[in-house]
Amino acid sequence: MLKIGEFSKLSRISIRMLRYYDEIGLLKPAEIDCFTDYRYYREDQLPIVGRITALKDMGFPLADIVKMLEAYDDREQMERFFSARRKELEAAARDTANKLTLLDAAQNRLRKEENMEYNVTIKTIPARYAATLQMTLPHYEDEGLLWGKLTEETCRMKLTEADPCLCAVTYLDGEYKEENVEMMAWKTVKGSYPDTEHVKFRTLPEVTVASCTYQGSYTRITDVYAAVVAWIEANGYEPAGPMFNIYHVSPHETQNPDAFVTEICYPVKKK
Repeated sequence: MLKIGEFSKLSRISIRMLRYYDEIGLLKPAEIDCFTDYRYYREDQLPIVGRITALKDMGFPLADIVKMLEAYDDREQMERFFSARRKELEAAARDTANKLTLLDAAQNRLRKEENMEYNVTIKTIPARYAATLQMTLPHYEDEGLLWGKLTEETCRMKLTEADPCLCAVTYLDGEYKEENVEMMAWKTVKGSYPDTEHVKFRTLPEVTVASCTYQGSYTRITDVYAAVVAWIEANGYEPAGPMFNIYHVSPHETQNPDAFVTEICYPVKKK
């Protein structure tokens, strides 16, 4: 039998932590002297400490490790614990990767000393005939579902694109929403086509917009929105309809975010 100090040295676990393990039922001493209250451990408890340390290094909380040690010989149960932890780590890795992408973009802008001023102009977009598709999506980042459905329902029609062909998404909600967002994708075409189950062909009306075109990743788009809104207020205009983005160069044409070209359009009228 080993005194707690000796066991602490061999296991590389502090005496304070060993006492805490005892309190939560993770690793109890083999024996406690009823007169001196000294704790004693067996040598064969050292491998258990190794298991605990390994599981902690995988990120399992101590409460889970207690359950895992109880089920250590049950391979199916252990597999469930490991699979659940893997999903958690993969989700965390995706979140970290996304944050690193945003950090890289911010550092690149800083290093290039990019001019953060955005040129806003007033322009009139004439009436245009378009294939339109309106849907309620779970989140804004699910916009690709719109284009997937539009393509699916028109792929056999051999649509003739307008010149120029404008591909855009209109955000129909009057405010930012966490979920269930209403959006409409539209693509300008020439000719006349029958409606499908979800795609409606119609002429969109002429609209005057405050427009700002920028090249670069969508991570910058909030800054552009802010610049356009500030310009509208400073120049005596007010909103006159839902905003939309025209994608001149999108992920459909290139996988390089720095090459994306997006035009932000806010319908406006004079105050």
